[in-house]
Amino acid sequence: MSLEVKEKTQVRLVFLGAAGVGKTALIQRFLQDTFEPKHRRTVEELHSKEYDIGGVKITVEILDTSGSYSFPAMRKLSIQNSDAFALVYALDDAESLEAIKSLRDEIMEIKEDKNTPIVVVGNKSDREQERQVSNKDVLSTVEQDWNNSYLETSAKDNTNVVEVFKELLQQANLPSRLSPALRRRRETFPKDTDFRPPMNKTNSCILS
Repeated sequence: MSLEVKEKTQVRLVFLGAAGVGKTALIQRFLQDTFEPKHRRTVEELHSKEYDIGGVKITVEILDTSGSYSFPAMRKLSIQNSDAFALVYALDDAESLEAIKSLRDEIMEIKEDKNTPIVVVGNKSDREQERQVSNKDVLSTVEQDWNNSYLETSAKDNTNVVEVFKELLQQANLPSRLSPALRRRRETFPKDTDFRPPMNKTNSCILS
């Protein structure tokens, strides 16, 4: 009988944060390499992407949640059923940072695990002139007080977007081989500029 521990082959990532901070934009940039500047209200959308790495099928589910607090039961369920969390705020919106503090408290209460994988994401780094949140203050809170990871991103400029997903997946204990696969993910897509992977369906990509 083999005593080897099976690697995890499915993981669910959930993006949480106030409305308008760019949760959907980050996910679309990662999945489709596109950016839609107009804000579109999200209730809840689940995207699934399948990788084949060395013959092992890895399914990554990405849950895009509502920025509204009108759905507490839905939010609680999404937290219960997810493995890793991106808490997204906007660098030009100080109130959105307060929102992720409450969301982190809720995650800690529901998951009852201080080591729950969490990445705090300061989005809209392209709007540096409108910045309302100090990088040093957030780093101090997130990395020292919370012991979580922190990244500043721009879905618009495609800055650190892939890095957010890599960090989430590494914390969720997916095979380490997935990291270089994510880096090369677009090489598996056709060069035709009209190509768009279908949303809300499983995309099968063979990566090595």
